[in-house]
Amino acid sequence: MPRSLSGALAHGFLGQSPLWYKVVICLFLVLNPLLLVTVGPVAAGWALVLEFIFTLGMALKCYPLMPGGLLLIEALLLQMTTPQALYEELQHNFPVILLLMFMVAGIHFMKELLLFLFSRILLGVRSKAILALLFCVLSAFLSAFLDALTVTAVIISAAVGFYAVYHRVASGANPREESALDSDQQIAHLHRQDLDQFRDFLRSLLMHGAVGTALGGVCTLVGEPQNLLIGHEMGWHFADFFFKVAPVSLPVLGAGLLTCVLLEKLRLFGYGTLMPEPVRQVLAAYAAEDDAARTQAQRVALWVQGLAALILIVCLGLHVAEVGLIGLMVIVLITAFTGITDEHRLGRAFQDAMPFTSLLVVFFAVVAVIHQQQLFSPLISWVLTLPAEQQPGMLYLANGLLSAISDNVFVATIYITEVKQAFLNGGMSREHFETLAVAINTGTNLPSVATPNGQAAFLFLLTSAIAPLIRLSYGRMVWMALPYTVVMGGLGWWAVTYWL
Repeated sequence: MPRSLSGALAHGFLGQSPLWYKVVICLFLVLNPLLLVTVGPVAAGWALVLEFIFTLGMALKCYPLMPGGLLLIEALLLQMTTPQALYEELQHNFPVILLLMFMVAGIHFMKELLLFLFSRILLGVRSKAILALLFCVLSAFLSAFLDALTVTAVIISAAVGFYAVYHRVASGANPREESALDSDQQIAHLHRQDLDQFRDFLRSLLMHGAVGTALGGVCTLVGEPQNLLIGHEMGWHFADFFFKVAPVSLPVLGAGLLTCVLLEKLRLFGYGTLMPEPVRQVLAAYAAEDDAARTQAQRVALWVQGLAALILIVCLGLHVAEVGLIGLMVIVLITAFTGITDEHRLGRAFQDAMPFTSLLVVFFAVVAVIHQQQLFSPLISWVLTLPAEQQPGMLYLANGLLSAISDNVFVATIYITEVKQAFLNGGMSREHFETLAVAINTGTNLPSVATPNGQAAFLFLLTSAIAPLIRLSYGRMVWMALPYTVVMGGLGWWAVTYWL
């Protein structure tokens, strides 16, 4: 039956999102101008912030760029901020945008090497506790140099690859041919239990890997986008940043890895599931075929990617250029020496990065609203009235709480800007300013593992293709992250309060 014009418009608005979600977004768009006229810009500003946080929390219903972008456009039309203020915010945070554009794309060309490493670990280690620890350690190490979002993308790619192979075999299909992975109708009853167990196994590994990105990401300048943002504000290079946050980051790293092992050994919070032996046999046979079929050119490509990774680490450590430009150098080196000269093949590398980069622009627009309406100024002023020794711990908690319900880049941008302004106004010494900067950085990184909203890598995992396949929901992710939240968040607060 043909749709009416209004019906087609309603259907097209936010696509496949549930009707209730579309209604809520429409209510937000109606509510904001009413609040602005009746209550004032501050109330309307806070409403916008909460509405944007809602879109982040409902990322599974609709990618936040679209509803968040509509809220941003309305905020500009209502003059809650200006295009010029947004542009200045983007200019100020240009290194972070460069990071996401080029570094994520650069690591795309290292996926073969990273997938090779993760697959070797997965098939070579039979102890689940040791396997989980290796996933966590490797994710932490890679995230310290390659950006947590990218590492998560690689782990997801590996998981999707393993899942696809077994799902096709269990469905009676050719494992090397494309087939629908979102339906179990073709799965023989004999394989259903193994498939469900494999889902549990992959789900726990992906969570360990995602947490590992947070453990390693907090340690270095490039581990998280907000690290670069804070480092840029403080004038810290790679080594400076590492040593400034080390009194907090390194103890938390050790405690996080210990938690990983204990969760697997005790089989708590959804961890501890083993890989079914029939699945291992299928994957091992598939990997053996891949190894046998690997050409000399493919082997050379792996060596080129490994060398590029070493160059990347050295360049980051010496801070030879802005991080994003180093990522661009990696793109050039790998593509030049591996025969990737086609524009379309090059363009695929940017597919993972651009949606989140676009979303980041919306983040900064909301930050511009916060700055213009001075929404957080009273809170920052109150924190700075506390005794100096209490301020780091309080900022850590304030950042941690807000980062758990919102994106940590978003939160870090707000707090570091406000605190820097207080420093420039003569409200504190340089040493105290650095202590507060470390508190902001660790506060936006460590407690934020509580929810997918707080970690870009977590949100990326939740909105990825693998999440529905392995039955990873928002609530399940929160539950599985809970022990890490308690350990990392609690120890981080103690370190910030007493060890800085």
